[in-house]
Amino acid sequence: MKYVTYLADGAPQAGVLSGNSIISLAAAGFTDLIDVVAGGAAARAKVEALLASGPTGIPASSAKLCAPIPKAPKIICVGLNYRDHAIESGMEIPKVPTIFNKFQTSVIGPGDSIVLPARSEKPDYEAEFAFVIGRGGRYISAANWKDHVFGYMNVNDVSARDYQLATTQWLMGKTFDTFCPMGPWLVTADEIADPHNLRISLTINGETLQDSNTRELIFDIPTLVEYLSSVFTLQSGDVVSTGTPPGVGFARKPPRYLRGGDNVVVSTEGLGDLANPVVTE
Repeated sequence: MKYVTYLADGAPQAGVLSGNSIISLAAAGFTDLIDVVAGGAAARAKVEALLASGPTGIPASSAKLCAPIPKAPKIICVGLNYRDHAIESGMEIPKVPTIFNKFQTSVIGPGDSIVLPARSEKPDYEAEFAFVIGRGGRYISAANWKDHVFGYMNVNDVSARDYQLATTQWLMGKTFDTFCPMGPWLVTADEIADPHNLRISLTINGETLQDSNTRELIFDIPTLVEYLSSVFTLQSGDVVSTGTPPGVGFARKPPRYLRGGDNVVVSTEGLGDLANPVVTE
């Protein structure tokens, strides 16, 4: 299934994409996608029963989509996690995952504007493939990762490189407002046969600047689930963004940073296109 969060009467509403329509999940008792994610098999059964009843939806083309998980408990990001990106950056292949996070205030949905902060001169783009935790837990074995991953979606890890690289801590350069576009929808894990073999790309104004495959991940999903849960409890709705492939702006010669008027599209095979315009503050 493809789950969405969309605006209905000005308020976020949980829905499911069915053909060219979006079906509200309110009749199934869900107003928030995190409730669906946390509800497991019982929640899915309610959604399937709703769809089987032949509900009337709204045209997907006319719906204003939000980030699928607008208020994730945690937004966890992995740095330098593609072999080809590490080579591009001239850095050694890491032996331990580099972890940072973004705050909820950085999250925007498809079609929302990435706002370039006046204080940064080096705003960059990063196409990323993210997974969303379904059943949470601590000390999860890598062998059991599938029991804890609900689904997948696109993320753009927008980064202010001047802020990011000013210190050894990356957080401040990563979490400006609007620096975490997500979407357009959350695809359930059963629809993706192999999350470790998906094409991932990014275009700006139609020009392809990133093009790789998730098989290049250094730390795969099982490894990340085990590593992260060995430190803190993973919760239903946590978003884990797994890193970016090569082609980022700061590594280009000359560098290619985001500019007002750009249109950025992140695409991962099977997950749709996450498009966002860029404006200046």
